[in-house]
Amino acid sequence: MILCITHSQDYYTIDLFFEYLASQNIAYFRLNSDRLNHYQKISVNENSFELTDESGNRIHSDQIQGVWHRKAWKISIPEELDQDYEKIFLSEYGSLRYNLMTVLEDIPWINPYENEKKIDGNKMFQLKIAQRNNLIIPQTIFSNNEEKIISFFHQDCNGKAIAKLHGVAAKTMSGENMISTTIIDEDSLEHLSDITYCPMIFQPYIEKEYELRIVYIDGEFFTGKINNSENTDWRLTREGYFWSVYELPDAIKTGLTAMMKEMGLYMGAIDMIKGRDGKYYFLEVNPQGEWGMLQKELNFPIAEKIADNLIKRINFHE
Repeated sequence: MILCITHSQDYYTIDLFFEYLASQNIAYFRLNSDRLNHYQKISVNENSFELTDESGNRIHSDQIQGVWHRKAWKISIPEELDQDYEKIFLSEYGSLRYNLMTVLEDIPWINPYENEKKIDGNKMFQLKIAQRNNLIIPQTIFSNNEEKIISFFHQDCNGKAIAKLHGVAAKTMSGENMISTTIIDEDSLEHLSDITYCPMIFQPYIEKEYELRIVYIDGEFFTGKINNSENTDWRLTREGYFWSVYELPDAIKTGLTAMMKEMGLYMGAIDMIKGRDGKYYFLEVNPQGEWGMLQKELNFPIAEKIADNLIKRINFHE
């Protein structure tokens, strides 16, 4: 049986994954991370766990042969819970969720949980590894220091920069509830005083030909090109944008493969841009990144390849 850790509002990509598993006669269990709370009955000991989900479905860790940590959401808090207890509620259920996951650390995961956690939470670490594997990265500073940021702007940004949050701010690929990447120019520097309350990542603005979303699955690449050369983030205004199949140069594939192996990831959604200077710039990799639009628009068999990779490793593990 394959355990898929997702959330209660997830659909399409997860449905494709389950449909493929069903076609291969492989059992699966959906665990909604946001409902891993008072809605579920959970018991964990040092070697195993037993869980009954919000619909009454029961699973024991001994049944699980592989794991896909598809997407984790914040744990839901009961409406009736006193606000004074919310912090401890989230803390203890968060610890319970983490302990549950570590029971399964010795079986195959799409991405080993600790590797994924380290990479997803450290964009500067990503850039260092990318550069070490012969990929071009933008000059970058992650800071709350107004003076350092202004100095970086004048020395490295040629009059135009971008600022973005380190964490994932978007809920959907449609741009719902998303804080966009912001363009910084000389006039914007006057408004940096609040940076002490919210450190951000700053990079030079790169004039681009187009953006690339690359899904990497253990040495295979599924790459979509989107015709966005003007806006910082195509997801906010999707009209006029379309995906097309793109073939990456061999040198970029080699660098990305080496980077992912060093990160210890079997899968990731990688963002790059092709600059007007002809160079490919690595921006980031999201181990849980979205790819449904590529499967839908370009007919890439991504869900099937993810499942096949995990099934292959399960069979080898046994």
